[in-house]
Amino acid sequence: MRRFTPRRFMRCAVLAAVLAGAILSLALPGAGGCRSPRRSEPFAGALPLQASDPQDQAALRGQAVFMQRCYQCHPAGEAGVGPGLNDKLLPGFAIKAQVRNGLGAMPGFSESEIPEQELDDLIEYLVALRHNRP
Repeated sequence: MRRFTPRRFMRCAVLAAVLAGAILSLALPGAGGCRSPRRSEPFAGALPLQASDPQDQAALRGQAVFMQRCYQCHPAGEAGVGPGLNDKLLPGFAIKAQVRNGLGAMPGFSESEIPEQELDDLIEYLVALRHNRP
């Protein structure tokens, strides 16, 4: 009988997490399966952001961060080198974790590259993109 080593335990845990994610992506409506070949959804025109609204101010600052750090791989939130962001239902903490740690081909961005306040603003912008679908 084989010993259950910490390394083997981690391999099993990672495999279980990947399988659970795959099952959830197929089970949740709109999370997988029948999507457009573009892998994202179109925008419904320009973002209706107003500089007088405090939440919109954060999204406008986040747009500047997006254009500087994200646009190259996710042009206008659409699929490019990276996947589309317009149809992602990730909560803010998950977006923060992915930005800080990276995933796959996406590099991680340290706090010196994207300070915490700018990351919060970036998330506000991504939420505004998500809500601006047709």
